[in-house]
Amino acid sequence: MKDQEIITEEQKKIARFAKAMGHPVRVYVLEILSKQSCCYSGDLSEILPIAKSTLSQHLKELKSAGLIQGETEPPKIRYCLNQQNWDLAKKNFENLFGE
Repeated sequence: MKDQEIITEEQKKIARFAKAMGHPVRVYVLEILSKQSCCYSGDLSEILPIAKSTLSQHLKELKSAGLIQGETEPPKIRYCLNQQNWDLAKKNFENLFGE
């Protein structure tokens, strides 16, 4: 049996979300963004004691997974949760763990 036949789209999404959340800094960023409407990347670098380039990579991973979205407002980038995908991730994890 091929992977294609046994792996569902929901399982693929769960795995992608889990990979994106697989670092404590990314979990922390998601917690910050879940408590406010949006945040500028400069604000996050003031909160987190990591290099801006490292923060940028973490934000890129979260954005690539669709958990956050960003809008460029030169010279800053504003990040917020992608509410639709965040709700989907929560639902998928609830289904996985049996609520």
